[in-house]
Amino acid sequence: MPGAAFASTTPLHGSPLGIASAHGSVLLGLEAHPIRVEVCCTRGPAFFQMVGLAEAVVREARVRVASALATLDVLLDEHAITVNLAPADLRKTGGALDVAIAAAILAATGYLPADSLERVLLIGELSLDGRLRAVRGALPLIQGARRRGLALAVVPSENEVEAGLSAEMDVCVAATLREVVRHLRGEAVLRPARRTTLVPRVALGERDLAEVRGQAGARRALELSAAGGHNLLLVGPPGSGKTLLARCLPSILPPLAFEEALECTMIHSVAGVLPPEVGMVSSRPFRAPHHSVSEAGLVGGGDLPRPGEVSLAHHGVLFLDELPEFRRSTIEALRQPLEDGRVCIARARARAWFPARPIVVAALNPCPCGFLGHPRRRCRCTPEGRQRYRSRLSGPLLERLDIHVQAPPVELSALSGTGQAESSATVRERVLRTRATQRERATALGLSASLNALLSGPEIERVVELDGKSRRLLQSAMDQLGLSARSYFKVLRVARTIADLEQETRVRAAHVAEAIQSRAFEIVTP
Repeated sequence: MPGAAFASTTPLHGSPLGIASAHGSVLLGLEAHPIRVEVCCTRGPAFFQMVGLAEAVVREARVRVASALATLDVLLDEHAITVNLAPADLRKTGGALDVAIAAAILAATGYLPADSLERVLLIGELSLDGRLRAVRGALPLIQGARRRGLALAVVPSENEVEAGLSAEMDVCVAATLREVVRHLRGEAVLRPARRTTLVPRVALGERDLAEVRGQAGARRALELSAAGGHNLLLVGPPGSGKTLLARCLPSILPPLAFEEALECTMIHSVAGVLPPEVGMVSSRPFRAPHHSVSEAGLVGGGDLPRPGEVSLAHHGVLFLDELPEFRRSTIEALRQPLEDGRVCIARARARAWFPARPIVVAALNPCPCGFLGHPRRRCRCTPEGRQRYRSRLSGPLLERLDIHVQAPPVELSALSGTGQAESSATVRERVLRTRATQRERATALGLSASLNALLSGPEIERVVELDGKSRRLLQSAMDQLGLSARSYFKVLRVARTIADLEQETRVRAAHVAEAIQSRAFEIVTP
């Protein structure tokens, strides 16, 4: 490539000096902010300066751009170049502006027609030899350009699969800066990005419910969690199968819908965990962060806001094993996302939002040694030790977990039995049927969400009509267990899911009783 004859080394007009601009974009959260790349080029002592609140990565673009332009036989050693990234008060970071900067310089020096950059979004990081590298968040950048009325987006070839998800805007792909320049000069035409078709698949992973022996109560709770979108707390001694149960949950969830896949893809792309060759998230995510994760790692943060594990698990499962071992400040940061379904990361200069609506599955031992209440092993913990262990978890956090269930030790008869437990495929059929029932009801009544776990208080009261026996049972539970208003509505949501799973139109007293049992926080304490 370097040194090859290239028609664009001839300026298109007599005076290769002037001002030009190109369209770029940067991300703040999942929101794309337009950047106008303005370039002023004059004769004089050579320099290349950049203004407009550019971070170090963006300022270093002058080295990448100069080297990439040299491969086109365009040298900048006789030009004084000033690049302004507008608006000036918005921080710019990342390498996605490289191509827009290079194109604006070529237009300012006369190697590109000035009007060729109108209504064209240029994104991509440049390598020193002029190749285009993939960037984070290509899909939200393209969607932001569509909303601004731009006609075309040019992206690196490595982002093609992700960019192909945008069906409402023309997108072309390029492997090198040379291809981009030839297209803008009208000497060649870039190849349109192939449309990406979502092929949803069930996140079977490595585990199937058929592997779970015994644990009828925990299996029932897992099915309710999947059917209604309820958060789940598993309490039991070591080796009782809590982790196995959690890892089976994605296998009984429905495949991703297209809109859900788009949201997941954008989050993973912005976070930089979406492999370019994959290009999209086609199955429900499963995230299981280690208990040493930081607050920013769990809920998102950083100087430049990035999504955390709770957002990366959006529409999937977030598994928090050994919940009391997490730093208290870290897990307490989950309270707002669990309630609102999104994370707000506020900084002095910016504010970013990320969606965060996973099913949260938490697991813990009943005490520090793990054997409190074990039928065959003696607990070695002191009452003070148990209290310290329990005090690591706040009531408001536990209250946000809809279903609490014990996972007792598995008996030998269950482990050595020859009977085959239900597979994930069988359970998933019931979950799909139950979710279809909720979806039909939400459409008929005009509810804000289809899943029972996401219905507001007034909405869940519309779909749960309690008879006298159920009301007395619920009142007694409120008095004896000290349930809060939040717990009251969570009981109603879980009871509605139980009824839906059993294909019952009305919520009966048996459904309410089972839902109340799932709110008994005392199972966690000695």
